[in-house]
Amino acid sequence: METTPLPPRVLVIGLDPRRVPGDWDPEPVVEAIAAGFARFVEHDVGVQPCLVGLDGSDDIPAVITAALKATDWECVVVGGGLRVGDEQVQLFEQVINLVRRHAPDAAIAFNSSPNDTFDAAARWIDTD
Repeated sequence: METTPLPPRVLVIGLDPRRVPGDWDPEPVVEAIAAGFARFVEHDVGVQPCLVGLDGSDDIPAVITAALKATDWECVVVGGGLRVGDEQVQLFEQVINLVRRHAPDAAIAFNSSPNDTFDAAARWIDTD
């Protein structure tokens, strides 16, 4: 009896654009995130988002820790919103340390934009 391997499991940690304070339109980013996640489906790669808000509505470490502990991730992609700007440095460090602690066997990848999230993960997992 032959078994089919499970698709790779990828966790994407990023900011929920609808919960980032400021005078801006989050909808283009929401659409880009959806398009980026659609590429995982196209390639039969399992993906789970973990999007957190900067509006004070999340206990960010608790939300990320719960997502990291949910399964054995093959890759964790850390989104650009967590890496850009001096105001996010402490949060970025916290995210990386949570990944190291709770998903030590997962590859860590970084995207350049929501559209290339699949490409970031594909550098570290087998997508065939």
